[in-house]
Amino acid sequence: MKTSARNQVNGIVRKVKRGAVNDEIELEIAGGNHLIAIITHESTDDLALQPGAEAFALVKASSIMVMMGHEDPALSARNRLKGTIARLQEGAVNTEVVIAFPGGGTLAAIITNESCQTMALQIDMPVTALFKASSIILGVPA
Repeated sequence: MKTSARNQVNGIVRKVKRGAVNDEIELEIAGGNHLIAIITHESTDDLALQPGAEAFALVKASSIMVMMGHEDPALSARNRLKGTIARLQEGAVNTEVVIAFPGGGTLAAIITNESCQTMALQIDMPVTALFKASSIILGVPA
């Protein structure tokens, strides 16, 4: 499968919290990290998502916010992955920030050049990738 999503992360479903309309799916990914996705109840059934099932998460790089450090502020973003900056690729308007996580795995975030400069981002700097559970699209191997 080819997609325009910059981030495709493989994992194993660990929990399914059922709801009347939406379900909360917890996916364990590389390094023992966890993602939380909110999808419709119908999608959970169609994809046969249950604990132990293989699944993958798609997250657009533009949906990921970058926070300096590893603090846990009070935010509504359910996904908070702590890592370090592995690569910075500046473009004409935006910068791609690739974040590496302990135990393996990376995510790419797209932020404005101005934000990158204001935050004085550098390679090996500790950062946290933040994104909403509703920003994740889940899929299963065909």
